Amino acid sequence: MDWYRYDDANNLILTLHIQTGARNTEAAGLHGDALKIKLVAAPVEGKANAELLKFLAKHFDVPLCQVILKQGSKSRHKVILIQQPGYGPDVLFNELQG
Repeated sequence: MDWYRYDDANNLILTLHIQTGARNTEAAGLHGDALKIKLVAAPVEGKANAELLKFLAKHFDVPLCQVILKQGSKSRHKVILIQQPGYGPDVLFNELQG
């Protein structure tokens, strides 16, 4: 899959496509070479970014400080670094299967 990779320090790098204003915050399948994430929050004053980082920290079982927005702070297309994740990227796909 193209939407995630690991760096030399075994950190997880995710490529995401964000849809705001959704009914629920959840993973929603692939969108090109990115994983689509739906967020309840609107893209106002960083609220959507904050919600995204909290969502990822919870799913990967890491403190919020280990989830870093590397690219796309004002874009739908984001690159996220997760330092020493507790789970692999399949944790988001397990959510899709519900």
